Amino acid sequence: MFSLTEPTSASIHRQLERARDLPGSYGIALNTQCGPEALRVPKGYVRDHIRTEIGHGPLAFEAARDAFRLWRHFDLGWVRVANPEAKIEQEAIVAVEAHNLGLWSLNCSRILYVIDEQDRFGFGYGTTPLHVERGEERFLLEHFPISGVVYYDLLAVSQPANWLAWLGYPYTRSQQQRFARDSHRHMHELIS
Repeated sequence: MFSLTEPTSASIHRQLERARDLPGSYGIALNTQCGPEALRVPKGYVRDHIRTEIGHGPLAFEAARDAFRLWRHFDLGWVRVANPEAKIEQEAIVAVEAHNLGLWSLNCSRILYVIDEQDRFGFGYGTTPLHVERGEERFLLEHFPISGVVYYDLLAVSQPANWLAWLGYPYTRSQQQRFARDSHRHMHELIS
């Protein structure tokens, strides 16, 4: 999962193939689909939730939906989706590549559910054993037609799965929070 060199196309492909047959890595029901109010966080896990206004009106919502479909909310310079051709559909495997402190990591998750409604769009994925964390993350866009406001809502429940992530837990947490802030800021810039 961690490497001193950037993952090659061949290594990304191998990890994706391996991940297809793997179960989730956490073995308990985390149920991020229920939202932050009803979510029960198991002992040993942490919950992260951030919700920001990223635009106004149906055109902004459609632009945000299109950006999600292209994985633009992960296009942060230090993080990216390594298989951007992946469709947002149930059971799809997503490989997220991150580069920090001179280390590269490639983290595979499986899309558990998709939300595709008139004024809501998003998905939730769960980690596989080929991920430095274990848990679920939900990415959701919501448009409120009366006010016109478009929100980006990110909800995660996780704990480190890799010994290096445990060893550097305060740094790991700071990078999870950095991802959330950067992703929200990037979506706001794309939509406005």
